[in-house]
Amino acid sequence: MFAAPTQNWFEDSFAAATEVQRRGWEKIAAGEHALLVAPTGSGKTLAAFLSSIDRLSRRERGETEVGVSVVYVSPLKALVYDIDRNLRAPLVGVQRSAERLGIAVPEIQVAVRTGDTPPRERERQLRQPGDILVTTPESLFLMLGSRAAAHFHSVHTVIVDEIHSLAPTKRGAHLALSLERLSEAARGEPQRIGLSATVHPLDEVARFLGGTRPVSIVDTSAPPNLDLEIR
Repeated sequence: MFAAPTQNWFEDSFAAATEVQRRGWEKIAAGEHALLVAPTGSGKTLAAFLSSIDRLSRRERGETEVGVSVVYVSPLKALVYDIDRNLRAPLVGVQRSAERLGIAVPEIQVAVRTGDTPPRERERQLRQPGDILVTTPESLFLMLGSRAAAHFHSVHTVIVDEIHSLAPTKRGAHLALSLERLSEAARGEPQRIGLSATVHPLDEVARFLGGTRPVSIVDTSAPPNLDLEIR
């Protein structure tokens, strides 16, 4: 389901796709909103991002436009910066894979926006928004009420990480409103992808993610394999 540069990079980097990646990519490729639940280290974040990276790399030169295509929201500021670093590997890898194959792909830019983003960088992002925006719920809310909102017309994917820590809280209610505002700002309905290592109940969190929209649940979680002895 991926273009040759993406497929080649993945096969060179990993022995095989994990269960959450295989099942998640099927739902994402079908255009469904999806909640991906899998243990830490299972590759669920890459499952959410790789389809978007592949889609962005497929663009023809005339199809590129100024605007955000993918919004990644994390409730943890430290995780936001960690994801920004982890995004570099597949982005650079796919680019180099395309060069080896003689395929021209557009450069994909990443922008990070948090409360710590300096004013000069915010101004630069107004002129040159990244294709992928990595942000927090609070910063997304502020951007939707600022001049930066004009760049959300091109959003096609929204990824909400650590969704279990947001769904039952006031921050989650706040984010739910921002997701609806984002849907109104975009030309088409953005695909929503939620990520969690453990979340219950699944149907309630899926409803939080989708609102009135149906959400497919990919649950590859498993109970801990413990060998417990009390002495």
